[in-house]
Amino acid sequence: MANPNDAVLEALSLAVSVRVPVLLWGPPGTGKSSAVASMCETIGVPYEVVIASIREPSDFSGLPVVKEEQVEFAPPRWAKRLSDAGGGLLFLDEISTAPPAVQAALLRVVLERVVGDLSLPEELSIVAAANPPDQAADGWDLSSPLANRFCHLDWLVDPVGVATGLMAGFPPPRVPNLPASWEKQIPGSAALVGGFLAVRPSLAVQPPIERALAGKAWPSPRTWEMLSKLLAAAQTIDASPETIRNLVFGCVGEGAGIEFLEWLQDLDLPNPEIALQDPDGVVYPERGDRLYAALSAVAGAVAADPTPERWLAGWRVLAVATAQAPDVGAMAARVLAQIRPEGVSAPTEAAAFLPVLKAAGLVE
Repeated sequence: MANPNDAVLEALSLAVSVRVPVLLWGPPGTGKSSAVASMCETIGVPYEVVIASIREPSDFSGLPVVKEEQVEFAPPRWAKRLSDAGGGLLFLDEISTAPPAVQAALLRVVLERVVGDLSLPEELSIVAAANPPDQAADGWDLSSPLANRFCHLDWLVDPVGVATGLMAGFPPPRVPNLPASWEKQIPGSAALVGGFLAVRPSLAVQPPIERALAGKAWPSPRTWEMLSKLLAAAQTIDASPETIRNLVFGCVGEGAGIEFLEWLQDLDLPNPEIALQDPDGVVYPERGDRLYAALSAVAGAVAADPTPERWLAGWRVLAVATAQAPDVGAMAARVLAQIRPEGVSAPTEAAAFLPVLKAAGLVE
């Protein structure tokens, strides 16, 4: 029987690999901290554990020190150790029991990797852990701005896995190796996200109205961007559908996530690489949202490798697919215009999109 946390661990490892902050929600004593420590030991990266609930705001915003008639904000030792190591993982435990002032101080740490006057390395991952409000000791609701900086994952308890682990030992989490080229998948996944938001613009940003939901995942431009990166990484390793579901719900919440997954399931898009090789031989979708997503995927594929030949082929695809409705290709045309290879003139196919490009200030 598969461990229900396998998909959670795969989602966690992907988030760590692409530097998307992740927050594990689960009851106390269920192995969240142990799993993170085991993962760090498996991949061989240094990590620092900081118990957020017993820290002061100055532990994250820096301690003010007067030097030569100016004030500097000195970072704590744990931040200095991570900086000296050139990267690693910062584990923020008990974050839901941190008081509001500490949560406010964490905002810049989680988003910008800055502690006091010290900028932490780019090769730093951030993982936090929290107990549900009804199981936390003197817990506080997680603030909406801080919650929106994380991909939220629910840590599950598997009785069979616990029994087996107690007798035979708990196995270390399997951490997938992302190839160096995984980032080339981001334009394609971002195109899918953009295509969905073109159909459901109200979900681009939707702060929760209910206080109980404010501390969990909700859709915003930041979390959709996080999801684009995570989907690219998931596609690279052929992640399981359950892992992808965890990542989608973890970034934008269950409501928006269900709509997005259902929309993806209904898509039947042509392969953008095949379309670039033979623009006239591909059957393009007739429905507006599907065609929008297909053309966005083509533009994303060109953006990942913008050679002159591929750039010109991209314009040919737009011309063929939008012969009767150029407006559908407006976004893809803007992307192509912004990535024009140096020394390459715009083809005749771009003429149909001149009004859109002028409105965007991309041509005179």
